[in-house]
Parts: sequence; C-alpha cells; structure tokens
Amino acid sequence: MTGYLRLKEHRQRSIPALLISAILWLGVAIAFAESIDLTDEVIAWAKQNFGDQAGDRVASWRRLMVENHQADDIEKLRRVNDFFNQIPYQSDADLWGKEDYWATPLELLVHEGGDCEDYSIAKYFTLKEMGVAEDKLRIMYVKSVKLNQSHMVLTYYPQPSSIPKVLDNLNPQLLSASNRLDLTPVYSFNADGLWLAKSLGKGKKVGPSTRLSLWQELKKRMEQEAKR
Repeated sequence: MTGYLRLKEHRQRSIPALLISAILWLGVAIAFAESIDLTDEVIAWAKQNFGDQAGDRVASWRRLMVENHQADDIEKLRRVNDFFNQIPYQSDADLWGKEDYWATPLELLVHEGGDCEDYSIAKYFTLKEMGVAEDKLRIMYVKSVKLNQSHMVLTYYPQPSSIPKVLDNLNPQLLSASNRLDLTPVYSFNADGLWLAKSLGKGKKVGPSTRLSLWQELKKRMEQEAKR
C-alpha cells in the first residue's frame, strides 16, 4: 500500500473541516511537549509485546536521536526523513479500524505502519528532541495538485521569512517548497499556533495553540508510554 491511498480518503474533506482538524492537532503538539525518554525498559516492552524487530526499530530510533544530536539541521532533516519514510504505509482504517487515528511515534514504530499524518508528527517530535528549534518546524496540510487530494508534510524554515524545506513521504527528497510545485499549502501549525498558508511563506497566524478535551485520550497514551 502507498500514501496515495490515504490521500484518497481525504478527497471529500472541505477546507473548514481541515481547519478544525488543524486546531485539534494543536492539542497533539502539547501532548507531546515533553522530552522523548526511550529507556531500556521501553525497548524491552516493545520487544515483549510486538517482537524483537519492533524493539530493534525503537532502539534504532533512540540511536538516531543520540548519534545525530550534534549534526547540523539539514543533516538532521535528511536522516529523520529517511528513517521514518522506511515505515510501510497503512491507512487508519486498516491499522486501527478507525477513519482517523493519530499515532504516537512509538505506536508508529512498534506497529510498523502509519499514514502521512503519523510520519509528519513523528518527524516533528524527533527533530525537536534532536535540538531543532520548534519555531523552525511546522506540520502543514497541503493539496497535491497532481492528485487533487489533501496530504500532510513537515516543513522546516531556516529563517522566519525563508521558503521552507519539505519533509514528505510521497517524495522522499528533501526539497525547497519552491521546487515542490505539486503541493499547494493550505495551513500549518505547531505547538505555538495555527497559520493560514496561501503562499510559500509562513502565512497569517489565525490563532494560538489550543488544547481540547478530544485529545485527552492521546495525552493519556503518551503518559503511559513515558511510564514504561
């Protein structure tokens, strides 16, 4: 299966509906705000419950963050993008039996499957853990021009006014947004806010980070993971 299947599921979603989803996603950013603490116990838990290969994937994730913490930002982007793009695509319906499910990075790895949202979220929090400044990172909903469908990517802004780099599972190359004319930005968000993005720049901020009760379940999952 490929990411194109996930895009097909979003075809009928209107822009207002997508904006609501973005606001809800801000709760995810807050839920993941704490540092990622991958202890030996977490790796042992992954092996016991999901098999040796799952534990090895989590251990590789830890090595990725530790060994590349001193690399420059662009090298971090490349390594993180490549790492998570190896994970096979699976739709939420197939993997979770739900229309929409936002997996934690740990869930993405132990289940060895996810969709464009899961990839983007995992890349975002991994790069934060590796020391990339949060104000340089935005999760962005875009429209695929070729497919006429919605998609999600992670963007990186070297400077506030610069054109971002795009981390994507459909096109694994780390390219400037100016070279991704197949994507039309709709809006972007991180833990600090929500922006409309009608052009390649950062766009207009339309609200602060918002925490909604709908995301308490996700927060509880993250808290449980931290206790392993």
